Amino acid sequence: MGQIENRTYDEIQIGDQASIKHKLSEKDVKLFAAISGDIIPAYLDAEFARSSMFREIVGHGMWGGLLISAVLGTQLPGPGSSYVSQDLKFLKPVKLGDELKVKVTVRDKGEQYRVSLECECANHDGETVIAGTAVVMAPTRKIKRPLGEIPRTFLMEEGERLIQLIDKAKPSAPIRTGVVHPVNQITLQGVAGALEQELIKPVLIGPLAKIEAAAVEADFDLSNVELVDAPHSHAAAAQAVSFVREGKLDALMKGALHTDEVMSEVVSADHGIRTERRISHVYVMDTPAYDKLLFITDAAVNVCPDLDAKRDIIQNAIDLAKALGVDQPKTAILSAVETVYPKLQSTIDAAALCKMSDRGQITGGLVDGPLAFDNAISPAAADAKGLKSPVAGRADVLVVPDLESGNMLAKELDYLAGAVAAGIVLGARVPIILTSRAEGELSRVAASAIAKLFHYHKAGV
Repeated sequence: MGQIENRTYDEIQIGDQASIKHKLSEKDVKLFAAISGDIIPAYLDAEFARSSMFREIVGHGMWGGLLISAVLGTQLPGPGSSYVSQDLKFLKPVKLGDELKVKVTVRDKGEQYRVSLECECANHDGETVIAGTAVVMAPTRKIKRPLGEIPRTFLMEEGERLIQLIDKAKPSAPIRTGVVHPVNQITLQGVAGALEQELIKPVLIGPLAKIEAAAVEADFDLSNVELVDAPHSHAAAAQAVSFVREGKLDALMKGALHTDEVMSEVVSADHGIRTERRISHVYVMDTPAYDKLLFITDAAVNVCPDLDAKRDIIQNAIDLAKALGVDQPKTAILSAVETVYPKLQSTIDAAALCKMSDRGQITGGLVDGPLAFDNAISPAAADAKGLKSPVAGRADVLVVPDLESGNMLAKELDYLAGAVAAGIVLGARVPIILTSRAEGELSRVAASAIAKLFHYHKAGV
């Protein structure tokens, strides 16, 4: 940890300088709005800010002014100084993405320990955006102490960690993805987003007339996209699964059809694409109040999984977490309590699954349970219960007892805790991007990125 040290009035010399740099981000603007109440549209409404009338005032000098205060309060004079007055002129607008450099120079020393400083803020093009003076009362006592960490903050709607997954997935080649029955606008918008990010090479499978009509509605250009005609949704699902068996597709994406239409073809004993592993669904959730991604399973496929199914559900989730960069996923098997209780089957299953992990029947991560939700994700709750576990309070993967509890948990985090979720089905020959009509474009694009990362991880690339 670094040190923060002030300069007393006696130490300060005419001509002394200090500086700081900062790149202005959208998060900065939103955090300031949340704290100050300054929510005028020129800062928070992108369309409003782009209008010609307001283009030149999008950044008044507030941002540079804040950085000037930061230099004065932390460097020159530093801790113990008091702001007396300032006279700043805002010469040019400050915009999102600008890298600002603030420099202060001691111009004069006066009575009552007052110091006058020349202040200048320039953007990354070297243009002066703010200029003026500030007067502070310098400290007389030396202060030197460890530099504390910047307080952690979060904004409820960001989905930043899913965006990071999208960026991580971009460099590798797009995966050939069969989009089953994409005959509505929202599906094609998700495809367009994934295509733009170079995550997938889509193969649209369904009735061509309906696909073309949906493309017009979605303003989606079909000229460079492969189309495969299928008379209806069931035929589209069958054709997509057939392409997977033939090695022509790396992933599937559900379009405007019921999940069971796709999954019935996937799990067919005669012509499906099952493996020796049980098929299961995983929600990858970016929850702002948690410091990492959460993997919730199974909330969409297995209704009341037995012990064997839960073993595969856990293994699928661990494999996915590792594919997304979690070195040793911590898996919490959820129940209502954290002790084994014979009348509560989920606790019996949890105990058995932990022993299966000990015996190498589940590999690649740490498994513990039963754990209640609070002591699975909260270190304070785990400590209060006296739980000594590398998983308790730090879980990456949450394994729910059944589909109902998993579905409710995921949607509670989504709608009440500001989470953004991306869903994927594993256990088949290829990952299946399973989206719902209520999901936004970020969820759909992130699910494509997750499928791509998993594909290449499975291939050892």
